[in-house]
Amino acid sequence: MELETLLEHIVSDDHTHARFLNTLSLQENIGARKISANERPETTSYMVLKHAAEEHRHAYYLKKQIDRLNIATCPTYEPDYLLAPYSSKYYLNKLDLMTSRYLKDTLQLSGAELKFAAYLLVTYAIEVRADLIYPVYQKVLNQHKSKVSVRSIIIEEQGHLEEMTAQLKNFSTTWETHAENITTIEAVLYSNWINDLAQTI
Repeated sequence: MELETLLEHIVSDDHTHARFLNTLSLQENIGARKISANERPETTSYMVLKHAAEEHRHAYYLKKQIDRLNIATCPTYEPDYLLAPYSSKYYLNKLDLMTSRYLKDTLQLSGAELKFAAYLLVTYAIEVRADLIYPVYQKVLNQHKSKVSVRSIIIEEQGHLEEMTAQLKNFSTTWETHAENITTIEAVLYSNWINDLAQTI
């Protein structure tokens, strides 16, 4: 199912829409927690702190948007309050794992170097995806005259993508090849997630 068609189905039903917002909030929260978990306190940069803080805020903001729908809230990230709970929860974890394996095999990285390179490439791939999903979602929200909005997230995700691109250029002269390989891996995981969402609704 095409993304816009899927989002039309989701936004047209408040209960489904609430679970979708909660699912996006979960994914932003997982991303924020992964960034924090990989921090090395003695070398943590402004960029990493800013990125973790903004991802946490996105998780909160999306959760808060549920209040704009005329239904009971989704209090937790338990499966009953999510769409496609399994693939939604493990999408980012699988991408992180597969990226780490790629970096070990291709560049023989390990330890802190591996963690930071994986952070850069995973974040890049996710921001490329966010740059595609959120504008389409906002377009559908506008068409339905929904009170929900993701405009502020769109702006910040674009900023994250620019930051990751700049960092990747410093990381490797062949960063575009590595980024392309990781976005190819991500595309398969994304396709599986979209298919699972479509089956859920």
